[in-house]
Amino acid sequence: MSQVQSVSGRGIPLVGNDIDTDRIIPARFLRCVTFDGLGEQAFADDRTQAKGEHPFDQPQYQGANILVVNGNFGCGSSREHAPQALSKWGIQAIVGESYAEIFFGNCVAIGIPCLTAPTETIQQLQAILKENPQASITVDLEAMQVRCGDFQASVTLGEGARQMLTTGTWDTCGQLIAQVEQIKTTAAQLPYIEWGRRVPS
Repeated sequence: MSQVQSVSGRGIPLVGNDIDTDRIIPARFLRCVTFDGLGEQAFADDRTQAKGEHPFDQPQYQGANILVVNGNFGCGSSREHAPQALSKWGIQAIVGESYAEIFFGNCVAIGIPCLTAPTETIQQLQAILKENPQASITVDLEAMQVRCGDFQASVTLGEGARQMLTTGTWDTCGQLIAQVEQIKTTAAQLPYIEWGRRVPS
């Protein structure tokens, strides 16, 4: 199982409240069979309108993996594709003022921590990252802190989500793989399962 105890790298400031899931990944991209390739379409319409000035297009933020956002991020329709698009773009953690509840849950389900901090903290982080895009940034789920250069502040995350991420239990597939021998043992004791043989259709 994949434990998420801290995420380090570079940050990308995305300023604005109420950035909804339709902006994160426009509806026309929801017809995909898999999530592969969604990262290229993250913020597709916003990026087109910004004509190269959107942070996801600016060269100084390429390779950044921690997104710093404002209030009510991920509101709107409850599409799983939104966190998947961010993940495929390379985002591994988000620090923001607040999140839509379903977006938050969808992020945790794929191992992306969404930490919250006061408005002043977020604005300071965004200002640092605008001035110095190469600044190193770390979100620490054990210490519940965000560190960026010389700046350090407390962040919050619900204890249930924090435990799921730090212990790796968010990863349901990983849990199954880790318990495969116990699953085989249990399956062998069930009278209606012949382990390893296909049931005729």
